[in-house]
Amino acid sequence: MTKPFATRFALVAMMTLLVSPAISAQQGDEAPPSKPGKPINTGDVLSGELNAMKVRDVRNGRRVATYQITSEPRRLPPPNGLCNLETGPETFQLVTSTDAQATQLKSFVGKEISVKVDEIACASDAGQMSEAVITKWSLIRKQ
Repeated sequence: MTKPFATRFALVAMMTLLVSPAISAQQGDEAPPSKPGKPINTGDVLSGELNAMKVRDVRNGRRVATYQITSEPRRLPPPNGLCNLETGPETFQLVTSTDAQATQLKSFVGKEISVKVDEIACASDAGQMSEAVITKWSLIRKQ
């Protein structure tokens, strides 16, 4: 064997040893396909962490508090279904219709809450931060 050939052969062997574990590790990282979340219907309970966000009101330009529940993926009733998502929505905006509802939610920010869902739909407006919107709901007290 000549010296240049032996050097090239050693270099190729070293590269093969270094690269092959990386290739086999990439092939084993494939995650199983995600399954759609559990269905949520009118009257069901949704639980998760409550977050507050400040957004600008479209009508008067003032900053208003918007509340969002982060939960496991859920499947909405037809025709909404998965809201064009792989597993269904995980963030749900709670629309407050009165100041009393907003005051009620303010004390639970950052905590785990449960709400009874009366009306739910996929987010459709450009300014919505959540994947789904709950327009009618009631807070469930934990004992």
